[in-house]
Amino acid sequence: MESKEEKHSAQHTSYNQHQGSCAFCRPEHYNKLPVRNWLKDIPATPLTPQLVEVRFKNTRKDFFHNINRLNLVEGDVVAVEASPGHDIGIVSLTGELVTKKLHQQNISPEEGEFKKIYRKAKDTDIEKWRQAVELEHQTMIKARKIARDLNLDMKIGDVEYQGDKTKAIFYYIAEERVDFRELIKILADEFKIRIEMRQIGTRQESGRIGGIGSCGRELCCSKWITNFISVTTNAARHQELSLNPQKLAGQCGKLKCCLNFELDSYLDAKKDFPDTSVKLETTKGTAYHQKTDIFKQILWYSFSPDSSENLTPVSVERVKQIIEINRQGEKVEHLAQSSDITGQGYDFENDVGQDRLDRFDQKKKTRKSGNKKRRYNKKKRKGNGKKQ
Repeated sequence: MESKEEKHSAQHTSYNQHQGSCAFCRPEHYNKLPVRNWLKDIPATPLTPQLVEVRFKNTRKDFFHNINRLNLVEGDVVAVEASPGHDIGIVSLTGELVTKKLHQQNISPEEGEFKKIYRKAKDTDIEKWRQAVELEHQTMIKARKIARDLNLDMKIGDVEYQGDKTKAIFYYIAEERVDFRELIKILADEFKIRIEMRQIGTRQESGRIGGIGSCGRELCCSKWITNFISVTTNAARHQELSLNPQKLAGQCGKLKCCLNFELDSYLDAKKDFPDTSVKLETTKGTAYHQKTDIFKQILWYSFSPDSSENLTPVSVERVKQIIEINRQGEKVEHLAQSSDITGQGYDFENDVGQDRLDRFDQKKKTRKSGNKKRRYNKKKRKGNGKKQ
């Protein structure tokens, strides 16, 4: 039987050999914001910058300079420069794609200041890192109790220890400015480490925790979003979405980030649309705009400002014509022309019938009843033969 020390030693020596695929190197909170290196097969040149992306706990990532030109691949556990001391992280990206990500974040590979990669992590480095990770949860629970005793209006959402156990980052959420100077003193005396308080928003916290969105997929803030752009209700209005807070809010309680994904295409499609606040004058009365189908270029009007009954679909070009005619002091007889959209078949047609609600109501004839009839006829024929 192997002792615990031998098992740990065998596991530690295999970390960099397995390239971070073991259970400890890649738990759930060390695998956020993954990137597929689609430039992986391009060979490195002398001009390729020796820059590497390293990931830490949850969504924290940073770029480091490989000054010693170590042969690093994705998944290697490395010791990197920190302030103070050193930290332990996992290589998440190498090669040309690192340069492209730097340009995407407006960082110059030549002029930017990057910390150094010291070495591949040794057994002692990984052992100390493992001990630091095990302290994080109980440290967070104690810190919450201390903050509550000090009556601070803040929520400590997570704690991340540095790889050498000399420093810890406390992530917190607060609505207003918090004076946590007394809290830092107590935490430093309690845990004997350097304390860094880092405020995050609810979107960042949602990305750090992770989860499944209403679309059934992993949260975008946990999967790929790094820069959070403000989302307003105007994004929902431009897309003709119902302003229902329960449907528009995400796991973080804020408006969903995906409301901005298709906003530009909607704005481009609406460039040629007329002003919907303009009323259309006809011989039958005044028509009021009720709703819009942007990509089909259709506007729906009714003759009542407060009712959506008896809606009439009108194409964008036809609405422009009516507005121009009304400006000349004339009224049109009909909203939609015979050559307009009414006969173009924009409605859904269920030719196959797979969506009928009564498709399961028809009872199928079972083979059992048919077998009974055949057996009855067979017996009847046999009986008639015996009588003869």
